[in-house]
Amino acid sequence: MTGWDISPSGVESILSLVGLAADDLSKDVKGYGESVQDAAQSAGTISGPYCGTAPVGPVGAAVANFVSDTESQIRFMAARIQKTMDGTVKATHEYIEGDLAMAARAQREAAKAPTPAELRAVGEQTSHHQGGE
Repeated sequence: MTGWDISPSGVESILSLVGLAADDLSKDVKGYGESVQDAAQSAGTISGPYCGTAPVGPVGAAVANFVSDTESQIRFMAARIQKTMDGTVKATHEYIEGDLAMAARAQREAAKAPTPAELRAVGEQTSHHQGGE
């Protein structure tokens, strides 16, 4: 995990802010959809008098095309935000679990009996210290 320095509480704080911003964005997108629909209906038409619902004029058609063309981008943006938030939560969880797993593994390894190589290494260190005194 060298090079990683994650503060889970800091991540939680940032995700909370991102969540609030995503909620605001969601409200704005909903308002955008309603406003665009109103704009398309109110844009009028170049035709003469009519009975029933108004036909869609060129401006209304252009607005509808714009919405159609940008809808996938807006959906992508919302999905990317959600995926990024979910991925951040998962990565932070794995980081925490990894840290705990490494600590547990180190503790288990430390509790094991020394290997012959480790015993020899200690013996060599002891004889070097005795010879130098």
